[in-house]
Amino acid sequence: MKEFSVRRLTLSAMLMAVGMLLPFLTGQIQHIGNMLCPMHLPVFICGMVCGPFWGLAVGAVLPLLRSMPVLMPAAFAMAFELAAYGFVSGHLRKKLPKTLPMLFVSLICAMLLGRIVWGLVSVPLYGMAGKAFGWQIFMTNGFINAVPGMI
Repeated sequence: MKEFSVRRLTLSAMLMAVGMLLPFLTGQIQHIGNMLCPMHLPVFICGMVCGPFWGLAVGAVLPLLRSMPVLMPAAFAMAFELAAYGFVSGHLRKKLPKTLPMLFVSLICAMLLGRIVWGLVSVPLYGMAGKAFGWQIFMTNGFINAVPGMI
């Protein structure tokens, strides 16, 4: 049961706390906060440092704790997205060689797969909420507007 340890639990809790606090720094200007995606960084770090299970757990819980009830469709979609980020980054970091180029490969793959998961989950969630969510919204919000945060 190597995956569960007090060290990993503690690091995951600390990274979740960082994920709760970071949006306060960028959230004062909503447009900048949405572009920089501050909650994503602790989830990536958690996946890579603590492993895919912990990255998935922190990524799934963090947006739900951070959101307000008004934002629930967005929070649920983001929970799936961040869970994918944490799991994929942790899994690839575990499987690929521990070099700097492979670290970037892990991050890029996690970002792309997480954004795809976000889009796939957003379609039914926003549909149930009576809001439109099409290809153009997916590309704009998922990739074009998020480029500064991805970089």
